[in-house]
Amino acid sequence: MDNAMQTTGGRTAQTQSQANGGRGAQNAPAQHVVPPVDIFEDEHGITLLADLPGVSRERLGVRVDGDSLLIEGTAEVAGPRELELVYGEAQVPAYRREFTLSRELDASRIDAQLKDGVLRLSIPKAEDAKPRRIEVRLAD
Repeated sequence: MDNAMQTTGGRTAQTQSQANGGRGAQNAPAQHVVPPVDIFEDEHGITLLADLPGVSRERLGVRVDGDSLLIEGTAEVAGPRELELVYGEAQVPAYRREFTLSRELDASRIDAQLKDGVLRLSIPKAEDAKPRRIEVRLAD
C-alpha cells in the first residue's frame, strides 16, 4: 500500500503511518488527555468519577504521593490482532490528571474501581475531620 495520499489540492500529504515510521497512529500515544471528572462529597468523604474510555485495569495507574493524587492510563484501540495495521488515524489517548488532596481526607484508605471506562475513587474523610454532633448541656 502506498504511504502517501493526494490531497484535494494535488499536493502529496504524509500519512500518519508514514509519519510514525510505518507503525500507524494506533501505536503512538498522543499528548496527554485530561480526563473529565465529577467529584461528589458527603459526610463520609468524596467520590471521584473519571471518564477513561478504552483504558483497561492493566493500563491504569492510580498513585498517591503525600497530598498528590495522580491518575494515568493509556487506552487500547480495538482491532483484529491477527492483522497488521497499514494505515490508521485512530489515536491512542494517554490520560493524565493530578489532584491535590485536602488534609481532611484519608489517602491511605482510597478504594478504586474501574467499570465500563469509568474510574471510581472513594476517598474517605479522616476520622477527626468527620462532622460530629456536640452535646450541649445546661449550665448549673
